[in-house]
Amino acid sequence: MRIGLISDTHGRLRSEVLAHFRGLDLILHAGDVGDADVLTMLEVIAPVEAVYGNTDGFALRNRLQAELVRGVDGHRLVLVHGDRFGTPTPDRLRAAWPDADIVVFGHTHKPLLERLGSALFVNPGAAGAARFQLRPSIAILDTAGLPPAVRFIEL
Repeated sequence: MRIGLISDTHGRLRSEVLAHFRGLDLILHAGDVGDADVLTMLEVIAPVEAVYGNTDGFALRNRLQAELVRGVDGHRLVLVHGDRFGTPTPDRLRAAWPDADIVVFGHTHKPLLERLGSALFVNPGAAGAARFQLRPSIAILDTAGLPPAVRFIEL
């Protein structure tokens, strides 16, 4: 399965995201969506699953969960924003979900790919406005191979 990973859009969906995500099987949004219209635009491309982040308002919090656990190609995948950890790190996320195979998170705006044992931790970075002197980015997760592969895309 090829999965688009996006986070921290803060209400802004860049047109190049739509082009990069075209043809994917699923899109996962790791919170701080900012506006439900972002999810609606992504749903035109592929099914979308999302969690809310610390800046999302009541409308999104009523629609989305704080965390999502699902199976993907035999992997146990966790989707979470990560703000409840202060600064989410693979160690903190591993302690919270010791049985996860893949953890996708956001909040820091920094792209990250790290393996702890057999588990994969991915932060696609922030796809909204450039902040903290970081380039906006997304990622694509391919779960068909072993181990799963991740490709980052700067916007």
